[in-house]
Amino acid sequence: MDSDQGKIFVGGVSWETTDEKLKEYFQSYGDVVEAMIMKDRTTGRGRGFGFVVFADPDVADRVVQDKHSINGKLVEAKKAVPRDEHQNAKIFVGGLAPNVSEEEFKQYFEQFGNITDIVVMYDHATQRPRGFGFITFDSEEAVDSVLQKTFHELKDKMVEVKRAVPK
Repeated sequence: MDSDQGKIFVGGVSWETTDEKLKEYFQSYGDVVEAMIMKDRTTGRGRGFGFVVFADPDVADRVVQDKHSINGKLVEAKKAVPRDEHQNAKIFVGGLAPNVSEEEFKQYFEQFGNITDIVVMYDHATQRPRGFGFITFDSEEAVDSVLQKTFHELKDKMVEVKRAVPK
């Protein structure tokens, strides 16, 4: 059996929530194989989301039906997308300021995870930026983290972030 079957994504988790607290909370539903809060590589601080793996996939199906409050904060629980099925780890970023360099684009989004590819789209005729681009991360978790907010501020301009749709 694939362990991803019983895996859920838990978003909107408070900064103080630990792996132990996450496990303790969900243990009341069934046997928890693993509970993990995703942490910032640099600061070691929680990134506001995590994953829980249940021994029984049916438990995960039940858990996502309920509302959950951990450490006084309402959190979102949904089925994690299995690795082999995940769409891709690519996001679309729209509304880029014309003066944003690829380096600045990359620097901002690196806080969410390891970037494997970055593209700022340019007009072929004028060679001017078209105001949007794409970023590919090495993990679906990084995409989930970015998508916690639809709008991000980059060079004093609000940019919109969405999951990229494969061509």
